[in-house]
Amino acid sequence: MNVTPVTEKDYPAFEKLFCYYYEELDCEDEPLHLFREYVLPDLKANLFEAAAVLQGETLAGFIIFQTDDVLNDWNFKEGCGDVRELYVCPAARRQGLGSALLSFAEERLWQAGVKEIYTLPTEESEKFFINRGYTDTGEYCPEADNKVFGKTHAK
Repeated sequence: MNVTPVTEKDYPAFEKLFCYYYEELDCEDEPLHLFREYVLPDLKANLFEAAAVLQGETLAGFIIFQTDDVLNDWNFKEGCGDVRELYVCPAARRQGLGSALLSFAEERLWQAGVKEIYTLPTEESEKFFINRGYTDTGEYCPEADNKVFGKTHAK
């Protein structure tokens, strides 16, 4: 298992995984359009970071994360780290890949100086984040229709 930043060579596999992810979420938006019109341009503009986990030679999951800033379209908690998306292929789940992706993103965000990281988990993924030290902050994000879970840096 190897977690690395997404690079240009990863874009085709990243696009494919992103589409699987959005189809699994059963969102109304067309995943390919979202990826090509928003995700990829924002990644290329360094508005967020993305990392992928390889299982052998195959891209098996990804994480998208950022430090919220007024320059980003998505700026829910300015100055905080934001785990925006986390996905592992169904066949590769429960093997530690999601935890490895999350640890990678957390380390990058802590190194960038954030004091708090938050995420907006689905009901199905709440337990995953709780098991990794996140707690329900009592906040709610109406735009995403989700509870806010957070983790504070323990130095």
